[in-house]
Amino acid sequence: MFTRTTRSAAETAQLAQMVGKKIHEGTVVCLDGDLGAGKTLFVQNVVKMLGIEEGVTSPTFNLMNVYEGFCRVYHFDLYRLETAEELDDIGFYEYTEEPDGIVFIEWSDKFPEELPDDYIAIRFERTGGAASERQITFSAVGDEFVDDVEEMDAFCRF
Repeated sequence: MFTRTTRSAAETAQLAQMVGKKIHEGTVVCLDGDLGAGKTLFVQNVVKMLGIEEGVTSPTFNLMNVYEGFCRVYHFDLYRLETAEELDDIGFYEYTEEPDGIVFIEWSDKFPEELPDDYIAIRFERTGGAASERQITFSAVGDEFVDDVEEMDAFCRF
């Protein structure tokens, strides 16, 4: 586990682009934090490093967006869902159990029991400092992504 503090949206974007250089197919990333904490900004900048040119938006109303770049990216937003049964309706498990690309899940903390056994958790928290200052904490849940998180910790310095 490691934490980085960013002091602006530009620094959060820079951190995400560094992560984008290290992330690989088969990775599930769960992003949690308050509204406006930077989750979608983070995904936008990771996928930029994956060669995705189209505009990435929060799939709040679509529930899932798919992007094509160096690899396929699935971007879920669970904010509007009320029950775990709705996850089945959108094919959530088909994409997260054995992903053929990279999966980002915003608001994953709404359904923690429905998440895969292994994923990278990223938590966004506003600090008491400037309005755009964030503490972003990365951790591996399960064993599969422990080395990935350690590699990101060593690489993502600024």
